[in-house]
Amino acid sequence: MKQKAKCIIVSRTKREFKTDDLGRPCNVALFNINDAHKTTEAPMKILQFKSIEKVVVKGLRVDFFLAGNDLIINKLKDLDISLEGPKEENLVITGKQE
Repeated sequence: MKQKAKCIIVSRTKREFKTDDLGRPCNVALFNINDAHKTTEAPMKILQFKSIEKVVVKGLRVDFFLAGNDLIINKLKDLDISLEGPKEENLVITGKQE
């Protein structure tokens, strides 16, 4: 699915049940500004995914901040987020950057 954003932050969230073996919930927050993690601005949209095994980022520069365990992708011109795999367990992020 095509999305409009200048910056995204990918973060994992807590599982509903500890017995869930596969996958983990995660959020992708979309922002109109770069370096959104340095501001208090709220995201314009949050995409929620219930059971993701891994996040695959193709062809984009990614920053990983150890303090928050988040992936941050800035300077986006185009963004596409999709689910792949037999059970749609892989979150795939592609796009173009400035």
